[in-house]
Amino acid sequence: MNIHPERLKQLREYYTPGTRVELIRMDDPYSKLRPGDQGTVSCVDDTGTVFVNWDCGSSLGAVYGVDEIRKIDK
Repeated sequence: MNIHPERLKQLREYYTPGTRVELIRMDDPYSKLRPGDQGTVSCVDDTGTVFVNWDCGSSLGAVYGVDEIRKIDK
């Protein structure tokens, strides 16, 4: 999937490493992650996937345009 460079820049500015997030939905039938799971962003790759160190131990990324996460306000 190609992502517009400006959108990628916005994602990287919004989901900086250390940002806390919550999973809204994930389109992966094999994932053990469930809506409401929380974690800490580690990075955003060149495709816009937001990699998260989930509190449950997983490090699965949220795929841009497929999965949905939200930033947890402190």
